[in-house]
Amino acid sequence: MKDLMGMMGKVKEMQAKMEGMQAELEELEAEGVAGGGMVTVTLSGKGVMRSVKIDPSLFKEDDVEILEDLLIAAHNSAKERAEEITREKTAELTSGLPLPPGMKLPF
Repeated sequence: MKDLMGMMGKVKEMQAKMEGMQAELEELEAEGVAGGGMVTVTLSGKGVMRSVKIDPSLFKEDDVEILEDLLIAAHNSAKERAEEITREKTAELTSGLPLPPGMKLPF
């Protein structure tokens, strides 16, 4: 019973830390770049796009498809970076906890 109480205390502690991490992720910004810096996308840690910067040289009628592709590439790059940072922060937060193998956080 003592182990159960100890584990419940750790779960509550982890829950508080997870809430703090969620708030921190909302403030986090991840930047993705495509086309050698011609397109830059900034996302929050939750994947919300915050800004897009496009080199003016891409604003030509015949370059629309290239610009669309670069926007997608920059967005995906930023999203991957945000997910990587989230995984790192989650690993730091849960280190030392007796979690089952393969359990992924945040839920």
